Amino acid sequence: MAYSFQLFISFNGECREAAEFYSKVFKSDVLNLMTYNQMPPCPNFTVPDSDKDKIMYCCIQIFGCTVMLCDAPTGVPFIKGNNFNPTIVTEDMNEIRRLFNELKEGGEIGMELQKTFWSDLYGMVTDKYGVIWGLSHDSGKGF
Repeated sequence: MAYSFQLFISFNGECREAAEFYSKVFKSDVLNLMTYNQMPPCPNFTVPDSDKDKIMYCCIQIFGCTVMLCDAPTGVPFIKGNNFNPTIVTEDMNEIRRLFNELKEGGEIGMELQKTFWSDLYGMVTDKYGVIWGLSHDSGKGF
């Protein structure tokens, strides 16, 4: 069973600039850059005009670790210094469910496990220590 540990970093509107900076520093290409305007339609999320050019997703490789970057959308609280989220990616959906259920004990669900346009099963949970975890199925499709 394959696992990967990834880091997700949110920014307050300066994701594109940060991605270019990290790309230069770590000599790594910016991959899969997508703005909020480019994401597939989602009935539960309307993109405000002010967010359309913000980065919804991109990633760079830093010493073998995938680091994912995004701009926090309008309405999502942004606290500089608390904008890092560990993410577990695996092909095993049962393991995603187990991790999600164990991490949510004493914590809070941010996003129920569900199918998204980037994953067949994805969820977010804040554990009892305040760490926000992302759990994502790797279908092998890539993002």
